[in-house]
Amino acid sequence: MIRLLQISDPHFGTEKPKVLEAAIELARTQSPDLIILSGDITQRARRSQFDQAHRFTRQLQKPVLAVPGNHDIPLFNLYARLFNPYGNYQSVFGQTLEPEFENSQLLVIGVNTTRPSLHKNGKVSTEQISRVAMRLSEAKPEQFRVVVEHHPVRAIEASDTVNLLIGREQAIPTWVDAGMDIILGGHIHLPYVLPLYGRRGIAGRKAWTVQAGTAVSKRVRGKVPNSINLIHYRPVKGKPQCVVEQWDYAGESQAFLSVKSTALTLSREH
Repeated sequence: MIRLLQISDPHFGTEKPKVLEAAIELARTQSPDLIILSGDITQRARRSQFDQAHRFTRQLQKPVLAVPGNHDIPLFNLYARLFNPYGNYQSVFGQTLEPEFENSQLLVIGVNTTRPSLHKNGKVSTEQISRVAMRLSEAKPEQFRVVVEHHPVRAIEASDTVNLLIGREQAIPTWVDAGMDIILGGHIHLPYVLPLYGRRGIAGRKAWTVQAGTAVSKRVRGKVPNSINLIHYRPVKGKPQCVVEQWDYAGESQAFLSVKSTALTLSREH
């Protein structure tokens, strides 16, 4: 079995200490194979905030795959935004902004949807779409195919449509048809799971978008609590099975508790 822990939008610089401790404890007890940080790791992309993120990831004691969010690019330091927008990010998470992780049962493909020229919106290019589609098409049947980026590709609230990824209309059908199982995102601090379809619509192949809330930040959305996703995958007799668990922070117990479990139907037909 493969287990992924999706930690999104921690916004270091606005973290809540007790929630942070609970997140570390959740990672310790659940012992995932890979921890995924799906953007907005810091609040203002400051070196001190990335240092906090680095200390946090070291305490998790598991492999970490991260992609940047719009908050991980300097906002007020215009010189850095223009000439070295990812400098502080790369000092902690490495030079590549689109990392990959692969083993016999898992393929995770990172996509950088941030753009220094955009304030908060995300965008995917035709080159990125083609690169990801090629990697997905190379996956083995038993591999769980995961794409990670920051911005949502479907919304459940009308007010969130302005936050949707620019270029999604081309990217999502292409990636679904190429074999994507799920795409992980954040940005809007609202957890949910929705289906995605290829170019044939509901008559064709289906994948899923898995959105995460803010993991440890004070910047919660209304009454939506801090949350983290735990994703389980295993192939059974050649058929892939996947369950997404939503874990919300409970102040009474000062711990993350499993509050929702969603079984996803995965296909190996192209």
